Amino acid sequence: MKHWLSGSVMSVAALLSACGGGGGGSPPPPTTGPIGSVPAPTPAPPASSTCSLRARQDWVAGQMREWYLFPETLPAALDPAPFATVQAFIDALTATARAQRRDRFFTYITSIAEENAFFSSGATAGFGIRLSTDTAARRLFVAEAFEGAPALAAGIDRGTEILAIGTSEANLRTVDSILAAEGSAGVNSALGPSTAGTARVLRISDAAGTRTVTVTKAEFSIPPVSPRYGARIIDDGGRRVGYLNLRTFISTADPALRDAFASFRAQGITNIIVDFRYNGGGLVSTAELMGDLLGANRSTAEVLSFTTFRPEKSSNNSTRFFRPQPQAVAATKIAFIGTGGTASASELVINAFIPYLRANAALVGTNTFGKPVGQIALDQAACDDRLRVVAFKTENAARQGEYYDGLASKVEASCQAGDDLSRQLGDPQEASTRSALDFLAGRACTRISSGISGQSARAGERRDLLVPDQPSTAQREVPGAF
Repeated sequence: MKHWLSGSVMSVAALLSACGGGGGGSPPPPTTGPIGSVPAPTPAPPASSTCSLRARQDWVAGQMREWYLFPETLPAALDPAPFATVQAFIDALTATARAQRRDRFFTYITSIAEENAFFSSGATAGFGIRLSTDTAARRLFVAEAFEGAPALAAGIDRGTEILAIGTSEANLRTVDSILAAEGSAGVNSALGPSTAGTARVLRISDAAGTRTVTVTKAEFSIPPVSPRYGARIIDDGGRRVGYLNLRTFISTADPALRDAFASFRAQGITNIIVDFRYNGGGLVSTAELMGDLLGANRSTAEVLSFTTFRPEKSSNNSTRFFRPQPQAVAATKIAFIGTGGTASASELVINAFIPYLRANAALVGTNTFGKPVGQIALDQAACDDRLRVVAFKTENAARQGEYYDGLASKVEASCQAGDDLSRQLGDPQEASTRSALDFLAGRACTRISSGISGQSARAGERRDLLVPDQPSTAQREVPGAF
């Protein structure tokens, strides 16, 4: 089992809309819409040699040799025959880059249909919760619950501890015993497949006491900005601060982000908390919009980010300048809340403001994951195969982008803080939110060590987002989602 914080099989992509499959060609530049311009997948791949395992592996090898950002790390020759899946073959191709921490399972094969559904609407199937484990203490907690999903409807919310899991009350197994015998992989297995209709009996504990509930997985769409706490204005002793929590960078986030910033702008807010603590990334276009909404005081001649491909693909390089929006605020001080689950597009936004705000932009919480690269989509529609291949790197206006070990050592200001599950996200007394308010007010804090990650910075406690070995698109982009 590979955890999100320790080199997960997840990719939390800074994603571009890209061309369809075949022989490669040039992908279009980043777009402002969802990944929807690729050819529609065939629901049932035809029984032909095109979609045989070997044919799919050969197609992947060709695309990798043409587009991979680190071509010098690819083996000169690699026989696909010993590998039972396309992904296993990809993992072997990227082994050298992975050893160098430049591609920690960021390159992967996925379903066109599944990915399009998620990025266009946040559609997935599950209980609708985000889970984290304290492996040392053998405990399982709910870090977040999504609106419109089964778990929240059953009274399960942030801070709930899951004590036991079963398919009936008669066969409940304690989380302690599962983790002791099988580790996190056992918990993943006990929770069942990510298919609608899968039911589990859970013994849970929260402020209301201990009880047993039955929850059935269903299809739902993850709201990228929570209607409960995603955007608010906090009164901190007479100082008004805008708080925004973004769960994932998908196209449906755009109107919610505009609405939130319009409210901040109307009330003259210039000090902002941006809560990315669980945000694994997503669409570059949405990250760029977020930068624009924070940059009313940035000119259209100022660089938000550089996107750079390998030298022979340099015709695809691009420079994104700020484009201030009607809803934008002139942020003078920003506290970015992050953890080891903060990656890719989230890091792009944080990194973009380092050259402009300097010590007035802080990382609060723990160190981020470290993913200054992004993927393009290369499709083989007949097989419903989308290859997400690391093909470009991102840098800020100062050409800073080598943050493979996270942003803690790159930001000028940082404040170490824990993730307090006993309080809701955005609560002024929640540990990371409180620390962010302290930074904005100029109060002293302890700097984050570049080695501190995870969701808790308290001594003796380490919680990691729970991630399966073979995550769905939603689990890649919303780490910990079940």
